[in-house]
Parts: sequence; C-alpha cells; structure tokens
Amino acid sequence: MHPEQLLAACSDLVGQVLKFDHPADAVVSRFFRDNRGLGPRERATLAETTYTVLRKKNLFEAFAQGAPKGSGAKERKLAMLGFYGPRDFLKSVLTDAEKNWIDQCDAVDLSASGGGIMDLHRHNLPEWLAALLKAQLGDQFWPLVSSLNEPAPLDLRVNDFKQKRAVAQKQLARVAIKSVVTPYSPWGLRLQGKPPLNKLEIFERGDIEVQDEGSQLLALMLDAKRGEMVVDFCAGAGGKTLAIGAAMRSTGRLYAFDTSAHRLDALKPRLARSGLSNVHPAAIAHERDERVKRLAGKIDRVLIDAPCSGLGTLRRNPDLKWRQSPQSIAEMTAKQAAILASAARLLKPGGRLVYATCSLLAEENEAIAQGFDASDIGREFSPLECADILTQLKVDGAAGLCTGGETPGEKGGRYLRMWPHQHATDGFFAAAWVKK
Repeated sequence: MHPEQLLAACSDLVGQVLKFDHPADAVVSRFFRDNRGLGPRERATLAETTYTVLRKKNLFEAFAQGAPKGSGAKERKLAMLGFYGPRDFLKSVLTDAEKNWIDQCDAVDLSASGGGIMDLHRHNLPEWLAALLKAQLGDQFWPLVSSLNEPAPLDLRVNDFKQKRAVAQKQLARVAIKSVVTPYSPWGLRLQGKPPLNKLEIFERGDIEVQDEGSQLLALMLDAKRGEMVVDFCAGAGGKTLAIGAAMRSTGRLYAFDTSAHRLDALKPRLARSGLSNVHPAAIAHERDERVKRLAGKIDRVLIDAPCSGLGTLRRNPDLKWRQSPQSIAEMTAKQAAILASAARLLKPGGRLVYATCSLLAEENEAIAQGFDASDIGREFSPLECADILTQLKVDGAAGLCTGGETPGEKGGRYLRMWPHQHATDGFFAAAWVKK
C-alpha cells in the first residue's frame, strides 16, 4: 500500500476508535473485516498506530495543536504522531513543514528533568484517574505510568494436562518462535514479539493458550484438586477456567458461570482444544440465579474473577482509561461486593474463596475485600495470606508479589498485587479466604 493510502487508513481507524462507542479491539477487528485486502504489515501498522495514539492521547493532542496549517483533520495529525513504522516511510508523503514538525515532536524531552512538559502530557491519563493513582502509589506512580504507556509482552500458558512446558518451548523454537519461561507461573512462556499463533499445530491441538502470567497465577492460587467441585464464577471466555480444569486433571466438576452467553460461546472452541471433560459452562441471569442457589454449601473452591474497570490491562487496552469514569467505578464496586457476597454462599466448610480483579484501584480491590471481612457473610470466613498460598505452591519470589495494603511493597502478605512496572504482568489483585 502506498504511504499516503496507509496514512489515510490509519487516520480513518484512529477517528473511529476515538469515538469510544465500542472497545478499541472490536473497532480494529471490524475495520480489518471491512478491509480484507490488507496485508500483515499493513494490519500491524494500523493496529499499533491506533494503540500508540490511545496510549499517548493527551500528549499527541497537545502536539497536534501546533501542527502546520494544511495538515488535515485532527485524526490525521494524531496518526502521523503515532505512526508505527520507519519515519522515512511516513515522511515520504509529508510536506517540508510537516516533516519539521514531526522532528520537533520526536525531539521533545518527556523526562521529569526535561522541563516544560505538563504532568498531564507525561502520564497520559484522565485527571481523575491520575489523582487516584498518585494518592495510592506515591513515588511509584511515574514508574507505573511509564510501563502502562508501553506495549505488553505476549504470554502463553502451556496446557500441562496435555504437554510439558519444556517440550512446548522446543516445539515453538522449531518454528522460529523464541520464548523464555515466566518467572512466577509454572505454566508460562513469554514470547519475543507477537508472532501469529492460531494456525500453529501446537495451538490447534490445545497445547498452548494466550494468557498473561498474572492471570495464570490467579488460577494457580485456587489450588483446585482432583475430584473437587469448583466454580469459576465470572468465567468470561474461560482462560482461567481452562487452567483450573487442567490443574484438576480433568476430574471432578468445574462450573464456568457467566451472565454473558456470548462470552461463554468463546470458551467452546478453546475447551474443545484443551482435552478437558470436567468443565460445564452455564449462563446465569445474575449472581442470585437459581442455578447458583442450588449449589449453596456444596462447593470446594470458588474463583471470582470479578467484572472490573480492567485498568490493570492498559498496556493491552489503552482505550479503557478514556472509557471509564468515577461513576462507572462506583457502579462497578457495588456490583463486585454483591457478587462476592453471593458467590461466598457456594462454599462448604473448609472451602477456599478467591476474589480477583485486573484493576489497579484500591476501591475495586482492598476496599472490597475489607468490606467483605466486615460483613455478616464475611464473618463466616477466615482470611488467608496470599504469600503463604503461593509459597506452598512453590512460586519463586512469592513474598515480592504480595502486600499488606494498597501500596506496592507495603509489608505483609495478605493480598496478591501484581504491577506492570514491578512484575512485567498486567495489574492484578487477589484476596483469599477459607470457610470456617
């Protein structure tokens, strides 16, 4: 594709995504379906340009105000700034004034010592979110936002019900895909780059699944055993469900509950590849559904991967910071507390309860756990130390993954707290209890 055509396509896609009517990944996928003639490199340029604009929206919008006259619509200016690919390729279709402007933008010192750049343009967050994170993180705020403005690595979970991690790593190497073992998850591999996986034999036969290392640890923390009755309460597309089912060696009964039948439909082909026969997906109307009530007091382990803001995944889904608001967070926390209280009733005495999110905010994490501790249903449970659970599971550096409070490094091991800037994972939280 000619550079001018590619830049125009990038501008078009950026404009569609910035409407924020739908999740960015859905808009990008629809754009590719509507333009099936695009090659792999063109798709990569379009997607990465769009996500770079989303990550650095505040900064790029400030730069765009100083663009030369005649540079076109705002979307074109943003696409120029975020363009993924060689600058020479882009500059081949720019005017001399535009080339000079791009060079000036690229040369701006964004470091704290550089001076002249507002915090708003350095952190690239909405002000309400920046204020919450600054109050929560203190001097860890800037390292966090720096990591959030970078793309995430690609992690795989090896399905150890079917394959050993070392064997899977060798099979990937045979098709020129380099990987390293993840430092914490016993199932994980981290890839260099983002190679296409879905047509590989190792993927088609269910030996590997794409799953962030932090997400893998949430499934590991449940420590589900052979023959048990287990519930993944907000299963979604089933990434954690499949990890739990493999840990159970396809025995017992594993319910995958979700209020979205559409999300559960996405689990079906993954489940077929996995080789598991103990997983039972079921759509429920809400957390008090009759299917849930019938299982009260009968379940050995429950994982609540609660619906949340998703702000721990900003490296992958940078549009979320622009699509969330204080009001949506308040609505989310009410839902989270209700789900935790309802799901807790499933446990029988001695059963383990794990509440987890992929949010960075204490409001969705520690506050929910502490509220549960103080509730009537919560008094039927004893808190567990996540650091102890992970140590017993032989996770290297377990203590460094856990905290006693909402701040990174705060002493104690009550909660699992994984941070992009500290652990190279998405942002995850977990709290655990045992039914008295």
